[in-house]
Amino acid sequence: MSVVFSPDIVKKNKRAEQCSSGNGFSLKGTSDATVILIHGMTGTPNEMRFIANFLNKKGYSVICPNLAYHGEPIEILKDARWQDFYNSVRNVMFEHKSAGGKGPLFVSGLSMGALLALLIADEFSSDVAGVSCLAPTLFYDGWNTPNTKFLLPFVYKTFLRYMFYFKEEPPYGIKNEAMQQRIHRYYSKASLNDMQDVGQYGYPYFPVALLYQLQLLVKHLTRRLPNIKVPVQLIQAKDDDMASVRNSKFIYDRIGSEIKEIVLLYNSYHVITADQERYIVAEKAEKFFGSVLTISAVSGK
Repeated sequence: MSVVFSPDIVKKNKRAEQCSSGNGFSLKGTSDATVILIHGMTGTPNEMRFIANFLNKKGYSVICPNLAYHGEPIEILKDARWQDFYNSVRNVMFEHKSAGGKGPLFVSGLSMGALLALLIADEFSSDVAGVSCLAPTLFYDGWNTPNTKFLLPFVYKTFLRYMFYFKEEPPYGIKNEAMQQRIHRYYSKASLNDMQDVGQYGYPYFPVALLYQLQLLVKHLTRRLPNIKVPVQLIQAKDDDMASVRNSKFIYDRIGSEIKEIVLLYNSYHVITADQERYIVAEKAEKFFGSVLTISAVSGK
């Protein structure tokens, strides 16, 4: 990532009355089990398509919401709070319950989406059967994070956080070369105000203001981790370019779950739901959900 300063779109927009929630998708399954999939910050539901289709073929109903303000111009997205993103998922929980959903419910998320999944498991502990965290990101400490990140705590405290952006650069969280090249053709030419193909590839720029919101989310979640008792799976690439395995270990060591596991990948980068081992990710998540259902059936819960 490289740092970009843009005083031209510094002025904060008035907060929208309602958060954008379009462009999500859902798939009806053949069993009564449901999985909520949560994409990452500045990402898109499209990055969850492969695992969604895999789980759906195994019988699961799948709900993948579009997080608040995603799909909006970046000067609107950068004004979002982490609570806006969380409420996007929280609303899905309420809608699922009001629609009569009574079967087992699992939650899974990528990157920041994994953190939101854990918060859902904390708040709705009696409704969530298990959580699969995919490349959870509490700390941007991967090998491709910028050298200037040590300055972020100082920037967070000032209005400057609304002026700086990180420009996405290779490998874009993707180890697969063909996919990486397709993303590069878009990202290398994109400008701050370019909305073309955002729905497919996500935003080419990452507002520093959202990194600040991520830090607030991490601070809140860290206090809640011991309260999480549901089974938790953590899947992370050994060579994650954005977030090291330390992220999964941090969560593993602090959650109150008796059933928990870490799965390491050896041929992927950060966006493991779309990279070279996406089939393994989907397979491991489905196997984990199945084992939780088996344990529940045996114990009579």
